[in-house]
Amino acid sequence: MKNTFLKPFVLGLCLCGFTVFAQQNTYELPVAKPVDAGMRTYHLSYIDSLANEAITEKQVPGIVALVMRDGKVVYHKAFGQADPSGKKLETTSIFRIASQTKAITSTAAMILWERGKFQLDDPIAKYIPEFKDAQVLDSLLPDGSYTSHLADKPITIRHLLTHTSGIGYGAIDGDTRFRKLFEDAGIIDGFTTKNITLAENEPKVAKMPLHHNPGERFTYSEGIDVVGYLVELLSGKKLDVFMREEIFEPLAMTDTYFYIPKEKHERLVAVQALENGKWTDAGSNAFYAANYPISGAQTFFSGGAGLSSTALDYAQFLQMYVNGGELNGKRILSPTTVDFILSNQIGDIWADQGAGHGLAFKVVGEGASAKGGQGSPGTFEWGGYFNTQYFADPKQKLIGIILKQTLGTNNDQTAWKFRNIVFSSVAE
Repeated sequence: MKNTFLKPFVLGLCLCGFTVFAQQNTYELPVAKPVDAGMRTYHLSYIDSLANEAITEKQVPGIVALVMRDGKVVYHKAFGQADPSGKKLETTSIFRIASQTKAITSTAAMILWERGKFQLDDPIAKYIPEFKDAQVLDSLLPDGSYTSHLADKPITIRHLLTHTSGIGYGAIDGDTRFRKLFEDAGIIDGFTTKNITLAENEPKVAKMPLHHNPGERFTYSEGIDVVGYLVELLSGKKLDVFMREEIFEPLAMTDTYFYIPKEKHERLVAVQALENGKWTDAGSNAFYAANYPISGAQTFFSGGAGLSSTALDYAQFLQMYVNGGELNGKRILSPTTVDFILSNQIGDIWADQGAGHGLAFKVVGEGASAKGGQGSPGTFEWGGYFNTQYFADPKQKLIGIILKQTLGTNNDQTAWKFRNIVFSSVAE
C-alpha cells in the first residue's frame, strides 16, 4: 500500500481495523498503515481498550490519542465526550494544552538566540532590569511582609528555560508562602480574561523573592512567562504574532492559538470534573478562568500556559524536533541547536530519576530508559495542567500524544498505560 496523505479536507482512512480521521490542514502529512511504519497494528488497538476502559471507569470523560512513526500518522482516534452534555469528542477537537505551551515559547526564544539576539548565560536583568539583585526568601511574616537575602548569582536566561531560576509559580506553587506572595502582588499565573499584558505582569514577578539561589535545583516556575516577555522585547512583536509568523504558519499549525477565533469556539473541549459520579463543568479556580480562551480582554499571552491546540497540530511541532528542526521543507531551527536543546542542561539535579532537562523539555537519560517504558535515551516529553501528555523518541522516530481535559481526577491511569502500549508497539 502506498502512503496516503492528509489533504485540506476531512479524510477518513481505514487502517487495518481502526479509522484515522485527519483535521483540516494546509499541507500533506503522511498517513500509513502501522505495519508499513514498523509498528504492530494489533498492539496499537490496545489504545482503544485503554480509552474505553478509562471512560467506563470514569477516570476521564474523553480522550484523543495520536501516534506517529517515521513522520507518518499511524493512529489518531477520539473517544468519549467533549462536554458534560455528552457532545462527541472529535480528533479535530481543540484542547487547552497549558504547560505544553512552554516548549513552543522556548523554541521561540531559541529562534532569536540563533539570530544573535542574546546569550543563554546573559543575566535576564540585562533585558528586564527589575530582575537585578534578586532576593531569596527567608521568612514570610504574619503581616504579609517577608525577610530575604541577596541571591548568590544573577538569574540567567538558561536558568529560566530550565526551571532552575528559583522563581515561584503563584497559585500552583507547592509552597503556600509563594502562593500568598504572588496573590498579594496581583500576579497573573496563567489563564486569565483580565486586561493585562506580559509587560505589566512580568516586572511584578521580578520583584518576588526566589525559592533558592539560581541554578541550585529545579523548581517549576513562571519563568517561561518571563521568557515569553523576553521574546516580545527582543523581537518587537507580541508573543502571539511572533509565534504565528515564526512557528505556526511555517508548520501549518492552523488550530493553535492563545485565543480561539469565534468560528472555532464550538471545537473547544470543556474542562470537566467528576462530581457525584457525573462529569460536570469544572468552573474556575485561582489559576484558571473558565472562559479562557474564548472571552475577556484577550491581551495576556502566557508563554508558560496559554495556548490551545489539537493533537495533530502539536504532532507537527514535535515532528519538527524529531526531524532536527525542519518539517515539510520549512526549517525552524538548526540541527545543532536542536541537539543541545535536547541535551541535559541541569547537571545531576534529576540524577535520581535517570533524566535531565534541556532547554525546552524533560529528557530521558540512560538510567530511566534502562528501567523500561520511558523510550530511548534522548526521548523528550512534558504535559499540561488540564491532563494532557506527550513524548517523542528521536531514535525510534516515534511520537505519542494523549489529550484529555479534566481537573481533580487523581485516579487517571491513561498516561503511563498509553506510553507503555505505544513503545511496545514498535516491531522494527
